[in-house]
Amino acid sequence: MSNLPLANSAPVRYRVIHETHYVYQFPVTLSQQYLHLTPRSFEYQQTESQAIRIDPQQEHFLDARDYFGNHTRNITITESHKELLVHAESTVLLSPRPGLGQIKGSMPWEALVQMLQQIRSPATLEAVRYLYDSPHIQCGSELAGYARDSYSPGRPHLDAALDLTQRIFDDFEFDETATEISTPLAEVLKGRRGVCQDFAQLMIGCLRSLGLSARYVSGYILTHPPAGQPRMIGADASHAWVSVFCPQLGWVDFDPTNRCLVQSEHITLGWGRDFSDVTPLRGVVLGGGEQELQVRVTVIPCAEELAGTTSLAHSSAG
Repeated sequence: MSNLPLANSAPVRYRVIHETHYVYQFPVTLSQQYLHLTPRSFEYQQTESQAIRIDPQQEHFLDARDYFGNHTRNITITESHKELLVHAESTVLLSPRPGLGQIKGSMPWEALVQMLQQIRSPATLEAVRYLYDSPHIQCGSELAGYARDSYSPGRPHLDAALDLTQRIFDDFEFDETATEISTPLAEVLKGRRGVCQDFAQLMIGCLRSLGLSARYVSGYILTHPPAGQPRMIGADASHAWVSVFCPQLGWVDFDPTNRCLVQSEHITLGWGRDFSDVTPLRGVVLGGGEQELQVRVTVIPCAEELAGTTSLAHSSAG
């Protein structure tokens, strides 16, 4: 995406379908899974409906919220099975976010660093939890050095954050084979290749290395089929981006994978310090042997469904 989107002036409603399908080599006799599959409600997003279907059915489940306020579900399956399907379907309403004009004139970034170190208001206390190292993000001088090309002395914080977003897009290449979940940020910075998770965590590491708060956002992004082609079922994907703290506006989201200020095409599942805090689904199984995993995501603007313009075709994307 080469151009920054303009602010959307009206709410937008989406239907999101997220399917996770495991196929095991041998029967699984016990499965315990921890789910982050309920989109979060906050200032710019309201979850209007949500349903999770498990096959085989869970024997026990517990809905709760994690430390960061995200919706979670713990499930236990005791029925022997060789396949597990988790189907989550949601409807969300997105409200307009701050646009390019509104993020101008934020405070100088050095002043915000001092504020985070010295002032303890409710807002800054919330921000401070996203200021330090986390399991997948270790701060360091190399990350700070990369960030300083955007964060020059006296530059407004959000102006610099937008520039950093654009530089990561320009300097790094999207490559699904280049990294794994455990790839250190130092290797991502050196190799200049990765996926949305890497680029989000890289930007967060750069900001934290300067003393600025930033959190990892997990969710979905609307993709656009070629002109005249139907929207493909399962062709969208889970996505990740960055939320940056600014006292005047609260939290402002940037997407370095798509070179944009987040507006009306990003649906938020939840946020945390890094990927490990908001993994859509993780757990443990007894048995199973080797496993195959397929993930299918579909994001549909509800306006298309109401207008009868959506013609869905199936995709084997996983």
